[in-house]
Amino acid sequence: MLKYPAIDPVAIALGPFELFGHTLGPLQVHWYGIMYLVGFGCAWLLALYRAGLPHSPITRAQVEDMIVWGAIGVVLGGRLGYVFFYHFDRLLQEPAWLLRVWEGGMSFHGGMIGVIAAMALYAWKIKVPFFRLMDFVAPLAPLGLGFGRLGNFIGQELWGRATDVSWGMVFPRDPLGLARHPSQLYQAALEGLVLFVVLYWFSSKPRPRMAVSGLFLVLYGSFRFAVEFVREPDSHIGLDALGWMTRGQELSLPMVVLGVVLLVLAYRRARNEQQPAAAVNNGGNAS
Repeated sequence: MLKYPAIDPVAIALGPFELFGHTLGPLQVHWYGIMYLVGFGCAWLLALYRAGLPHSPITRAQVEDMIVWGAIGVVLGGRLGYVFFYHFDRLLQEPAWLLRVWEGGMSFHGGMIGVIAAMALYAWKIKVPFFRLMDFVAPLAPLGLGFGRLGNFIGQELWGRATDVSWGMVFPRDPLGLARHPSQLYQAALEGLVLFVVLYWFSSKPRPRMAVSGLFLVLYGSFRFAVEFVREPDSHIGLDALGWMTRGQELSLPMVVLGVVLLVLAYRRARNEQQPAAAVNNGGNAS
């Protein structure tokens, strides 16, 4: 069994402060928030580099706006997804809870939908085909996902199910004190590092439009679906569909299906576009 490293979830604590006779603070900056900033920073730097390559759909001057649009989509979509996918009953009982973002709560699937919506608007704004932009954006996301999962690990949240494997870990905040899978680290490795390496390699060469986006959906959905088998289900939901699927698996399965559809359409379209060109070339040679 591994020992959980003694990491304070609060990275910076300032105050309390006295201001006009009132006590303010203390101001606390959590590692999870810092990881979000690091993720956006990595996406920004990588986007700047990729925007300078041939066939980029955007210029370097447009990267900053794109990142801002994407950040808004992540935050709004992540919050809405968390509320609608995981706590819809509470929303019905207490609609104002939707706005209490300081209480925490983000959903990857909601954040992804938010980014897609934001990029659709931004693509329309700069007059770039939607999937050209999404193929550009897809390799930017995994590093942010990886850092986010490290933030979950430091914050001792979204841990794994009880286990007797040698690398099981007891999280100090776990009231049951059980050895658990460090599933946050599994997700950081798969959704962060592995997904980034594969997508970066795949997108480094010309690919049919929609192919990079499709591969992202297939890989992320597959990785998330697999890790959910060792991740502790949400306590208020438990095992949902079919008596064994978690809510995360229910949301990830359509991603895999949609990703396969995009890949098939991308390569079928590319093949159909090559056939007329080949026919023209053969005709030219015959004449």
